[in-house]
Amino acid sequence: MSDTMTKPHLPTTKTTSVSVGGILALIYGALSYTVFLIAFLYAIGFVGNLVVPKSIDSGTERPLQEALIVNVLLLGAFAIQHSVMARPGFKKWWTKIVPKPIERSTFVLFASLFLLLLYWQWRPILTPIWVIENSAGQILLRGLFFLGWLIVFLGTFMINHFDLFGLRQVYLNLQKREYMDLGFRTPGFYKFLRHPIMLGFLIAFWATPMMTVGHLVFTVATTGYILIALQLEERDLVNHFGEQYQKYRRKTSMLIPRLPKQ
Repeated sequence: MSDTMTKPHLPTTKTTSVSVGGILALIYGALSYTVFLIAFLYAIGFVGNLVVPKSIDSGTERPLQEALIVNVLLLGAFAIQHSVMARPGFKKWWTKIVPKPIERSTFVLFASLFLLLLYWQWRPILTPIWVIENSAGQILLRGLFFLGWLIVFLGTFMINHFDLFGLRQVYLNLQKREYMDLGFRTPGFYKFLRHPIMLGFLIAFWATPMMTVGHLVFTVATTGYILIALQLEERDLVNHFGEQYQKYRRKTSMLIPRLPKQ
């Protein structure tokens, strides 16, 4: 009799080997996310003058010209980094150097580090633009401030928080599974406006009972950046999703919520 008849066939178990590269990518992604989380939570305290040791209106005032130049450079550096690294053309070139599974984590890490630099080097300009002394007005504006951050936070989860900040990519890489685009979806807030996360930021930045010149510089600059960046993102989304996104854009507002057109 042949060997195949005399030897029993043992059941084979499918095992998935985990590579060292996959583990390192996962650690890198987790560390990048941790830095982002610190920068994000600090942003709430920074803009709102809450808890954190260095906020938008804390510290010693410097000469006005110096403060304006430094603050504009800090805001500009973040805007350039964020916009350039988010573009598809840059990603195509960048992933020839950086492995694709950690490309998003690297973007998140760089953006977070630029934010931390901004918090550290920000120059306060404390001349008041407006001060709301009425307690009801203060409560209302504080409520809007936290509502803005809540919209930002919930908006990230509606489109998959972990994909947005690179954790899904490194996890799939660890499992040796190919990354799949999440496709075009309009969950939650996205049924009523195209960019709820950006709306949340705008509400949070403008809703303050005391607006100083320094805070106004920050808010005007970030508002302008958001409006410009959204035009670039819209162009990329149209190129990626085509008529599907064009139809969505015709029916749904960009930043001001309204019921979708039928």
